[in-house]
Amino acid sequence: MEKWPIGVFTSVDAGLGVKLEVAHELGIPTIQLHAPHQASRTKENAQQFLSRLRELGIELTCVFGGFEGESYANIPTVACTVGLVPRETRAARLAEMKEIADFARVLGCDAVGLHLGFVPHDASDPLYQETVDVTRDLCNHCAALGQALHLETGQETADALIEFIMNVECQNLFINFDPANMILYGTGEPIAALERVGQYVRSVHCKDGKWAKHPGEEWGQEVPLGEGDVGMENYLRTLDKIGYHGPLTIEREIPQEPERQKAEIGHAVKLLTELKAKIG
Repeated sequence: MEKWPIGVFTSVDAGLGVKLEVAHELGIPTIQLHAPHQASRTKENAQQFLSRLRELGIELTCVFGGFEGESYANIPTVACTVGLVPRETRAARLAEMKEIADFARVLGCDAVGLHLGFVPHDASDPLYQETVDVTRDLCNHCAALGQALHLETGQETADALIEFIMNVECQNLFINFDPANMILYGTGEPIAALERVGQYVRSVHCKDGKWAKHPGEEWGQEVPLGEGDVGMENYLRTLDKIGYHGPLTIEREIPQEPERQKAEIGHAVKLLTELKAKIG
């Protein structure tokens, strides 16, 4: 694989990613896929999807899980509804993530990812150990399938995320680094965070954002790539520094405005292509 092939976050019938045809039209060679709805996760559909990928010359690099009932309306709502942390939905969501990993295996994909949710800051909190245990359970399921599990950044600081990974004690637990999420959640300057967690980064998102007036209390603002506070050239240079040369997966989730979404992804492809050439 070439250094830093460009990618895009896609969806079939669930999630906010773009359709596969948009990736093809923009000449994007790799994708991450938001797992389709349960009824669509059949072997037959997987084979059809794989045939379509081969036809378009696109490589699938990671399958992401997401769940009914999750809301990103504001930071407190995220804490209550997202991922495997909330107790009320944990068992059902763990079972679903295992099904998604099984589906990813049929697709021949060796990585699955998710937003784990807000891990408690206090490691002595019983909820912290519960989250360690459920993550270990999922990691073991993925390991049996020859897969890695990628936790997307955002809700934790770099140091807290490293501590959590070390406590889970699974060799197949890694990070999907999203620099904008560090800004949107107010959990740390993204470049410094990337350098700190670099040894665990196995996939990345290319997304941009602006800091909130009160970081950590209110959302930052997601903006088109290159228009925010991440600093995309510095981001790529830091990825180079930590030895990450995998796909640069663009995430721009505004499906209610498909033409704008497509245009902004096209602009992001152009920007990343220029930066790749500049950095070498």
